Formats: sequence, C-alpha cells, structure tokens
Amino acid sequence: MAKKVIMTEADIKRTIARISHEIVERNKSTKNIILVGMRTRGVPLAKRLASNIESFEEMKIPVGILDFSLYRDDISSQDIPLVIKSTDIPFSVDGKVIVLVDDVLYTGRSARAALDAIIDLGRPLSIQLAVLVDRGHRELPIRADYVGKNIPSSKDEEIEVRLTETDEIDEVAIIPKPGREG
Repeated sequence: MAKKVIMTEADIKRTIARISHEIVERNKSTKNIILVGMRTRGVPLAKRLASNIESFEEMKIPVGILDFSLYRDDISSQDIPLVIKSTDIPFSVDGKVIVLVDDVLYTGRSARAALDAIIDLGRPLSIQLAVLVDRGHRELPIRADYVGKNIPSSKDEEIEVRLTETDEIDEVAIIPKPGREG
C-alpha cells in the first residue's frame, strides 16, 4: 500500500474552522480558554485554532507549548535518546479551561502524559482535548472532546500529519508502517 492522502490543505483548513467554532460554542465564552499545543504538530494546530477564534470572536486566545516527554510511560523502553524540548506556558493555568491540542489521538498515552504535565503546572477549571485525527486503538480510557476526522486504521498503518509550519505542506495521509509494505 502506498501513501493515501485522506485530508488535503483545504480539508484541514475547514476542519480547523469547525473545531474553532465548536470550542467557543461548548465553552460559551473565550474568556478563560487557553490553547496548549502538544509538541510537535499540536503547536501549529493550536496557533491556527487561536487565530481562527480571534478572527470571529475578536478576542486573543493565549497559546502555550507543552513538552510532555518526561511524563511518557515508555521512556525506558525506547531505544532512541530522549530529547527534551521546552514547555512554554507563560501564564497561570489555575481556574482556566485548558484545551490540549494534538495532531493524532491513537492509544491515549500521549494525552495521559500531557494531562499529568498540565496538572503539575496548577489546577485548571477543566481540561479538554482537541485532535485533528482520531485513529482509534485506545489503550487508555481517553477520548477527544473535539475531533477533526475519525480515521479507522490498521495497527499496520501510520497516520502521517504534515503541516506547513513543520513540513512545508498541509496534508494527512495513511502510510504503511516501515517494513510492512506488503
């Protein structure tokens, strides 16, 4: 199986617009909302969401950057060296509605690690999760509050999200896992 593009640049743009509206609608106000992008591709997605919300609500939404690497439960089992990047959340999370933003929700383990990292920063009013793609195969009881697209996939496939800010193109594709090209 070759790469199959399942979301184009236009699809991603429409999806970000829809999720932006859903966030405002669910929370009834933007006053206490903070968007926190999970490294790596959650960061540009959070910035895009904030920009969209600002365009129709005329209120700037704070955006933070979260590196949850030290909270992962698979640190010791990885053969690759752990690279810690900075977390940049220069405002209090206490009493705020935190919307964690990630590109793909898969097992739920990254979301769990991000929850732990946020809780270490303070006591938010609530924490919500927004993802561009939910591919299923959960290992933990975690679900997203805002989902761009549900893409059921095989464990022999990967969902590849590419964004202009990190990859010079906007697209989401299904690709075979390396070594499983059939």
